[in-house]
Amino acid sequence: MCGIIGYSGPLEARTILLDGLSQLEYRGYDSAGIAYFDSRSKIHVVKKTGKVSHLREAFSSVSDSSHCGIGHTRWATHGGVSDANAHPHRAGRVTLIHNGIIENYHHLTQEFHLESGLISQTDSEVAARILDLFYEGKPIPAIRQLTERMEGSYAFCIMFDDHPGEIYAVRSVSPL
Repeated sequence: MCGIIGYSGPLEARTILLDGLSQLEYRGYDSAGIAYFDSRSKIHVVKKTGKVSHLREAFSSVSDSSHCGIGHTRWATHGGVSDANAHPHRAGRVTLIHNGIIENYHHLTQEFHLESGLISQTDSEVAARILDLFYEGKPIPAIRQLTERMEGSYAFCIMFDDHPGEIYAVRSVSPL
């Protein structure tokens, strides 16, 4: 079962996210990832198949501080188990993690002509790419436009490049 965690505050975000994902391991998953703002307000994404310990190892040499980020454990529903299909997904100025299933993702992929630009096989990347298309500097209107188009259940945590320190969350049916 997928799990989501987010943090924004004075403590080291990567540590909180990794520890939180470790606490979600009992639920079962096939990959894990985090996205965080570094001290220069740039978003970094690291995602790995396998255990959270593999993800933790990826940060063994990172010394830059972080105070805001999102993390995800994934259980594959759309697309196989791979680093590309792991969350978070980045699309332009948007970084997104998702629990649930977007039932009309194939239709949305065609409607927005996304077929040739997708990196993963996930409905989550489709949501991130459409959100980036709608995004004009104001997160809430873009998120509303996205959710009005989607069918299914979802819980999203979203970060925007130009809103450092902020996490946006929205859900329909899926818990958050």
